Amino acid sequence: MKTIMIHEMPDHAGETVRIGAWLANKRSSGKIAFLQLRDGSGFVQGVVVKEEVGEEIFAKAKSITQESSLYITAEVTVDERSSFGYELQVKEIELISEAVDYPITPKEHGTEFLMDHRHLWLRSRKQHAIMKIRDEVIRATYEFFHMNGFVKVDPPILTGSSPEGTSELFHTKYFDEDAYLSQSGQLYMEAAAMALGKVYSFGPTFRAEKSKTRRHLIEFWMIEPEMAFVEFEESLEIQEQYVAHIVQSVVQNCPLELERLGRDLSKLEKIQAPFPRISYDDAIKFLNDNGFDDITWGDDFGAPHETAIAESYDMPVFITHYPIGIKPFYMQSHPERDDVVLCADLIAPEGYGEIIGGSERVHDYELMKQRIQEHNLDEAAYEWYLDLSKYGAVPHSGFGLGLERTVAWISGTEHVRETIPFPRLLNRLYP
Repeated sequence: MKTIMIHEMPDHAGETVRIGAWLANKRSSGKIAFLQLRDGSGFVQGVVVKEEVGEEIFAKAKSITQESSLYITAEVTVDERSSFGYELQVKEIELISEAVDYPITPKEHGTEFLMDHRHLWLRSRKQHAIMKIRDEVIRATYEFFHMNGFVKVDPPILTGSSPEGTSELFHTKYFDEDAYLSQSGQLYMEAAAMALGKVYSFGPTFRAEKSKTRRHLIEFWMIEPEMAFVEFEESLEIQEQYVAHIVQSVVQNCPLELERLGRDLSKLEKIQAPFPRISYDDAIKFLNDNGFDDITWGDDFGAPHETAIAESYDMPVFITHYPIGIKPFYMQSHPERDDVVLCADLIAPEGYGEIIGGSERVHDYELMKQRIQEHNLDEAAYEWYLDLSKYGAVPHSGFGLGLERTVAWISGTEHVRETIPFPRLLNRLYP
């Protein structure tokens, strides 16, 4: 007898198989018991008919407690009523470990309770679906960049300086030196691009930002490509192609998960490059014309402003050419204006906010040195970074995509804390 996983059932219709699973839920109707089973790869219903299995096995089926682990021997049958398309006609049940008083029951629980039990909440159908979508976004990310000639490079997590200053960094001692948890691998990726041409990183980043909004995490994951000999406009094209690729990969490969989350597929199916663009200047005018009197030229956008702009489109939208005063030191100036830089933020539809920030990078040595001084950064700490514009400098561009915000948008999840296995929030370091 073959031992299989639930996701392999379509290849074994009509066969008797063995599956290791946990009992997610159950119900019984007279002489039939319905077991909702999960094994990590998926969910399936197991049907236990008393007349077919006998009194002992049927009694066992009715007595099994939620989240107990089992071996199930059953026949795989087609079930057109199920979105999965298959179910199990149970023949034998072997109890592996009985779960007693499992804390997360089918009733409603508060968010704090669920977060305290995040290690168990991950087992639920909704959380399972979100994690599967996250995994598909990661898989599609590797696929896209490898197909397009990028090399994966891993920047350090412990750094002696910051791409954007140290005010929101976690400080630690590195023997007798000061060090910080990385808020971005960008500067190191620029160095890698000068060696390997087109590179990307994928790893954790940390922001000591005291924010409690549904869009913020203390620890999150970033995909950060950097590209030598790529200027601003070409970078935007790569960004929109990448985002379209991961969205359509999820649509194609996670239909059951999107259905389980109640996601409107029509909103995702239309996500194709190119994306609309609006300049910062025009965005300020749009906001002022639509009742946002609280923002003037030179201000950064908050969540309500980004949402208002995004609601004018049914696609992600680039906001381009922000004022130089509100952006980091490494962004290239506009060739015809000294008050804005060659940068863009990509705003997701449906109120999910910024998912990408990117720019063309400064590659002139004297200008880079001037910018470092203007931002009151320690020039000695950035000496290695200055070398990049000193020895064989070329035009280059890059961007960073926040994984959790992107997964939240694609999956239709309201809060980013549900899009990472174990979220780190302002007041949460457990579990």
